[in-house]
Order: sequence, then structure tokens, then C-alpha cells
Amino acid sequence: MTALLLRLSAPLQSWGTSSRFTRRATDLVPSKSGIVGLLAAAKGLRRTDPLEDLLGLKLAVRTEQAGRLERDFQTAARRGERTPVSVSTRNYLADAVFLAAVEGEPSLLEGLQEALRRPYFPLFLGRRSCPPIGRLDHGLRDATAVKALEDESWHAAPWFQKAWREPRAALDLLADCDPRDPKAELVRDEPLSFDPRHRQWEWRAVLRHDPVSVENPLYAGDRHDPMAVL
Repeated sequence: MTALLLRLSAPLQSWGTSSRFTRRATDLVPSKSGIVGLLAAAKGLRRTDPLEDLLGLKLAVRTEQAGRLERDFQTAARRGERTPVSVSTRNYLADAVFLAAVEGEPSLLEGLQEALRRPYFPLFLGRRSCPPIGRLDHGLRDATAVKALEDESWHAAPWFQKAWREPRAALDLLADCDPRDPKAELVRDEPLSFDPRHRQWEWRAVLRHDPVSVENPLYAGDRHDPMAVL
């Protein structure tokens, strides 16, 4: 099996799987529906187009840099009026970095890799106001999604690695799994259709794996020089 690695980094991200009405929440890890939507946009699929080619993909996500939750309070009013007609609360992840592995057939992943390098539609991380920064595509790996993430080096931002005062870091790993697994968790995050007239999701089984231990390449050791201030 083959896996395509994606580094998901942006000043703001938002991955809601249970948002309703005026409260727009975000999960702490990227959603499968959000990543499938990103890949569909890169390929040039419209919301009404079928998703058959993408529905069989398996996903695993490793948290490189958890970031922090931010909340935005938004109002909207008709032109010339002061009274807002809508009020909403929207949550985001700020300064977060994730490494996602999408597992599937090599020919399909090669096509997705090419599409990510020359996307047809603009790409965003969960919401249109969250464009990615840096390289999205980090290559193909001859492994399952989970194995690819277990073997990958740390992809956090350099400033974050420098601030991490340990030689190694333990990174959370969440992945698709068999729903019969006794440790499986269910989330309604398996997209079937993005058609605005009839959006559809199914339940998805995920498993929280043991944290992945990675080396911190920017660890400087515990060298303390009291004369450095002079």
C-alpha cells in the first residue's frame, strides 16, 4: 500500500465535524471530510460531482504542533442598518501543524500529488479563510498511513522545536480503523456528498494509537552558561 504525506500548516485552521447554526466549533485534529474536500478542490471537482475515487482513502493524522484555540465573534448586518441579522461564534486552531497520511492505490495518489502541486481551485484548511502555508505535498511513502507517520521525522515549525527543551517529543496519532476494534471511537466524518442541496456524512471509526516518539533536531542540550548575559 502507498501513502501520500500532507503537511497542514497555517496561521488559522478550523476542522468542524459537529458545528450547528451560530456556533462553529473546531476539532483538535483535521477532519477526514475537510481533507477529502481539499483533495477534491485540488482535482477540480465541484461540490455536486461524485466522490467515488476519494471515498476509499484511509486517513491517519499526527499532531506535530498542537497550537491553541482561538475564538472569533462575528456579526453581519444589512447595508445601511445597524442591527445585526446574524451573530455567530467561530473557533479556530492557531499556529497548529499536522502531518496527514492518505492511504490508497498508487495511481490515485500520484494523481492527487500532481493536483496538489497545481490545484484547480484555491485550497484551504477547513474554512475558506484558512489558506495553507508552505508545502502541502511531502511525497509518497511505500507503507500504510500509520506506518508512514510512525517512521517520519518531526515536522513542527523550527521555532517550536527550538522552544521544546527536550531531546525527543511524543506526538499523538489518530487513524482510521476497523469499527469492530474495541478501542474504536465513532465520529460522523465520512463524507459521501458535498452537494449543498443534500450534504451527506457517514460514521467513521478512528483509533488513538500510542504516541509516536520523534527526535528533536534542534535540541541544544542543557548547556547553561551564566556568563552568556555578559
